[in-house]
This record gives sequence, C-alpha cells and structure tokens, in this order.
Amino acid sequence: MSLINKTHDPSLRSWITSANEPGCEFPIQNLPFGVGLHPESNIKTVFVAIGDQALDMRRLSQLQVLSGLAKQAALSCETGRLNELMALGSVHSSALRHALSDLLSVNNTDAQRLSSCLVPMSGVEMVKPVEIGDFSDFFTSIHHATNSGRLSRPDNPLLPNFKHLPVAYHSRVSSIVVSGTPCTRPWGQIKSKTESSPKYSPTECLDFECEVAVYVGKGTELTQNIALENAEEHIFGLSLLNDWSARDMQTWESAPLGPFLAKSFMTSISPWVITLEALAPFRTSAAPRAAEDPALLPYLYHERDRELGGLNLSLEISIQSQAMRERGMAPMTISRPQFKDQYWTIFQMLTHQTSNGCNVLTGDLLGSGTVSGPVQSELGCMKEITLDGQQPVVLPTGESRKYLEPSDDVYFHCKCNAPGYQSIGFGNCVGRIAN
Repeated sequence: MSLINKTHDPSLRSWITSANEPGCEFPIQNLPFGVGLHPESNIKTVFVAIGDQALDMRRLSQLQVLSGLAKQAALSCETGRLNELMALGSVHSSALRHALSDLLSVNNTDAQRLSSCLVPMSGVEMVKPVEIGDFSDFFTSIHHATNSGRLSRPDNPLLPNFKHLPVAYHSRVSSIVVSGTPCTRPWGQIKSKTESSPKYSPTECLDFECEVAVYVGKGTELTQNIALENAEEHIFGLSLLNDWSARDMQTWESAPLGPFLAKSFMTSISPWVITLEALAPFRTSAAPRAAEDPALLPYLYHERDRELGGLNLSLEISIQSQAMRERGMAPMTISRPQFKDQYWTIFQMLTHQTSNGCNVLTGDLLGSGTVSGPVQSELGCMKEITLDGQQPVVLPTGESRKYLEPSDDVYFHCKCNAPGYQSIGFGNCVGRIAN
C-alpha cells in the first residue's frame, strides 16, 4: 500500500501566498497541528499552520464546510487540545487532512469566506499541544550510546543490551514545557573525582539533548501488545524535543539507577505536531545493522519496518550567547544530526514499550533519545561535541563553551527533504538559560 496520496503532490499551491514561498516550513503539504491562545479571546484553540498563518479549527467548524469523518475530526478539536483528535485514529485525521488540503488549495473558489478563520501565527502564543499522560525517553542512537559510553567506560563503551532492544527510562511529565520557556539551572548533588563526598550546588555542566518526540494516537488496553507491523496505526505525529541534562549531577546519581534529578527538571517540546501522514514522503529504510550484529528477535522484526521504518529528518542545533545577540550575530550552527541514523525505529520503540503488556494512552510521549551521527558535525549534545568539556566550542565572539552558560539560547530546527517532493519543516524548539 502506497503511503503517498494527493496531499503530498509537490505541485499543490495555496491561496495563502506565504505558504508558497521558497523555504516555507509550513506549505500546504505539511499542515501540522498545534494549540495556542487565540489573540482575540485568549482561549486555548487548536490551530493548523499554513504559511505564516494559523487556521482556527473551531471557527472552521462553525462555517459548515466539512462533512463526514473530516467534520467529526474537526469537531474533536473544540476541546482546545489534540487528544480527542488523536484518539479518533488515522482514518479520521487523514480525512481532515484531505479536506484541509482541498480547502486551502489555490483552486478553492470559497477562499474569501475561509480567510475569516486565519490569524497571523506571530500573534498566537503557543502552548503545549497535547495533554501528556506518560513520557518514556529512549536511547536509540548507537553513535550517541557509543560516544557517551566511551567517556565513562573507554574499555566497554557500548553495553551488550543496546543491539538487542530499544533501551528507555520513565521520565517526568510534570516538567515538560513548550518551546520558548526559559531553562533554570538546576541544583543537585554533585561529586567530583577529587572530592570524597558530594556537595549540593547548581550544575556546572548544563547540556541539551537534541531528540525527536513521538506522540501516541490511539491507545491500548492493559496486556495488549502492539505488533510492529501495526505500530504506525498508533502514532499520531512528531515534534522536536530538548531533554535538558545536568551532566555532573547525572554522573553521580546514575549508579546503579538513574538518571533522575539530572533530567527531570525540564524538557522542552516544539509546539507544532507534524502528522505521520505528512511525513510519508520522507520515510526511508531503517538504519543498516552490521553483519556481526545479533539477529532481531521476531517481535522487533518486520520487512515493512526494515523498508520504511526510518525517517529522513535533517536536524540542526544552534546556540547564541548574549554577546552574540548584542552584536547582532545570528545563532551559530554547531551540529546537523540526521535522524535516519538512529539504530532503532520509532515503531520498534512503541512495539517494545508494549511488548510486556504495558498499555499506552492517547497523548503519551516517546522521546527518541539523543540524535547523533557517525561524525563530529552530527553529534547531538554538548557532552559529545566537547568531549565532556575537553574540546570547547568557540563562538564567533571568541567566547568558548564547554557546556551552556547563563543567557545562552539553544535552537533546534528540522527540515525534511526528498527528491520529487515539497520540503517541510517542524518549526523551532528554543530555550534560553535563565541563570
């Protein structure tokens, strides 16, 4: 069955002219969902991004231009969150996507009436798009696992279980925040190699981790497994995720369990959720496994996952110091990880999570773990980029960074490209270090 349909047609153009501009992240082929405070009512509203505009789904429903499954899907958005739409499943969300594509197409003769549903995106204060029930953070990059392991276990950098299963830990939901929320430097127990006992102090090794967030759509009942070949039916969409980390705290507290306080203080997510259907042109084969790697256990293997389990997402990490901002300097790109290099696919993540009968709920979040590639220019966190502070990053101002400093801005960005298709983007995931 082909994943590509008419909504992916690269020749499609919108009557919203900004959506047709070269380099636009939100062309008519994207149509991501988000939630923001409506600039007129200050009420939480589900929006769809199109060009530089935000389409008010509540107002669209009132115009009575939708029917059937698309109308049902649109009505579910009136709650001011995405959970109800996600719970309906891919048939409903796909029907809505097709209807929106038609309504926003340059060929629609009723465009003037629909313009009343638009507000400038710049005037919308975005909030968390989903009510998140649970958050599992995975560890799916073999390059990140090896690089970080080498810094602490040079003789045994990659633990033997990594190639057998997607490792994960249960993380905090209460401290998930939307992009733009300042990051307050956490305090915790820290023990240096030269000290006999720990001290309680602010972290000196504040780091980012560039990840991809995966939102569960249709949930499951307790004891129900999700077979790998069915996993995509339970994934609604993706966004960007910054798993802020205090590396000095993490080193001390992670033996034998953890991490705990080193990561629970804050996690940032980008506001727009890119549907799995929108990402169809960018599906690719899963990352290759070496000939000497262990065979996948049957529940983690399916030909479709091998063929289409990967995603060709080009990530970009940039930082900007206060001095750079004051001098009018743009953020400096320090890495460009490629998500297709992840050893485990997002579908294997979900299948493994439910393989013991664990239920998942609509809105649950799965983090991919740090996205790192095989070369220096594709590493996903400061710990890897600077070799735990041994090789600082030098900024255009002459400043250097072993880890993040007060007033630093961190930007994550993602663009999707594939030959013969319109490129789309994720928007930014941004955070400033408050102290």
